Amino acid sequence: MKRFVMPFLVALLSITGLVACSSQYIISTKDGRMLATEGKPKLDEGTGMYIYDDEVGRETMIKQEDVVQIMER
Repeated sequence: MKRFVMPFLVALLSITGLVACSSQYIISTKDGRMLATEGKPKLDEGTGMYIYDDEVGRETMIKQEDVVQIMER
């Protein structure tokens, strides 16, 4: 019985850790759009653009001036 419990606990903790690492954020724009992101958007100071992965996993950019608010989901 013990030999089954330990691998189960390790797998459960690993899955929980992976789920906890990825946060979703919502970007609210001036034109009223709500953009879902995987992970926190990062601001590129040089270009003035937020870089983020969209819900499909594609890297996307949006101008800082178009963003009203970034909220964690």
